[in-house]
Amino acid sequence: MDKRTTSLKRAEQTAGDIADFLLAWYEKNKRRLPWRNTNDPYAIWLSEIMLQQTQVEGVIPHYRRFLERFPTIEDLARATLEEVLKSWENMGYYSRARNLHAASRRIMDVHGGRLPENPDELKALPGIGPYTSGAILSMAFGKAVPAVDGNVKRVLCRLFAVDSPLSDGATQRFITALAEKLVPAERPGPFNSALMELGALLCRPGTPQCPDCPLRTNCLGYAGNCQNRLPVAGKKAKRTDKEAGAAILRDSEGRFLIVQRPADGFLGGLWKFPGGMLHAGETVTEALKSRCREELGISISVKDHLMTLQQVYSHFRLTLHVFSGTVQGDGPLSPAAGNRLWASPGDIRKYPFSRVELRILDALFI
Repeated sequence: MDKRTTSLKRAEQTAGDIADFLLAWYEKNKRRLPWRNTNDPYAIWLSEIMLQQTQVEGVIPHYRRFLERFPTIEDLARATLEEVLKSWENMGYYSRARNLHAASRRIMDVHGGRLPENPDELKALPGIGPYTSGAILSMAFGKAVPAVDGNVKRVLCRLFAVDSPLSDGATQRFITALAEKLVPAERPGPFNSALMELGALLCRPGTPQCPDCPLRTNCLGYAGNCQNRLPVAGKKAKRTDKEAGAAILRDSEGRFLIVQRPADGFLGGLWKFPGGMLHAGETVTEALKSRCREELGISISVKDHLMTLQQVYSHFRLTLHVFSGTVQGDGPLSPAAGNRLWASPGDIRKYPFSRVELRILDALFI
């Protein structure tokens, strides 16, 4: 019998004890989080989308405000994408908001306004993958399915001494198989939440707090004194460095020219100042003039350097050079034209911007 088969058998044999120990610990130690006080599938779905790539403390105020603005799936579906993006502002990873909005409209059109309980139908919705599907099905509908996020992967790697790289597809499938053996038929939602909570509070990256862990006696990593070396990390992709320019252009009335990004591109649907990425060998001035011609069909003169900002994204680090400038010739002087408009200082924050553009507005005292 190979090691993985042995581990799966062990998971099946110890599942009852693990569930009992873990749920008892969870009831005493869980954090009081707003999405744990509801059985509303929409509210649970929203929390799981927001918790992707965002820390719990940062999610709580956004979660509450979003639910106040869009209390039901129907309210979300009726909203414009721009309204949803504005409510998502400062959360980052805006594709989550675009998918949430698109999924809400599909739910209204295809599923009668209710999140489907069928796993295949649920995973067919934009932005819902295996983890989010498992979380919704177990927490909102009581289905005995696993919800395997980063915390759960780390816990199970240590609990069963999984010593293969976590980035390997075979390892990922094996961890999911372990989770399937462990999730109980009774209280699967609290069990999945408890596994995640254990990873967040005790079985943390680096040095886990093993003396306080309710699963210490079941943990093969702890028994073998290898818990600090698990999980085995794969090679991380290096972030690349990119440079971009942004032009602050004002008209005779003191309004700012802003541009809406394509819906299906980087930071899709958000507004920005004219400009874009530098091409190889370009100066910032050359890039700003070229991007404004390409993007808006206007000619600009580039004036003073205002600021340089750094922003880190998932796959690259951005250095953004911000300059003042003026539109030459007639330019887009109408109040609105397609993907561009002139926004007054009093109105500009009504539009959804990415974090780096909000930093520009803050620096300009707008």
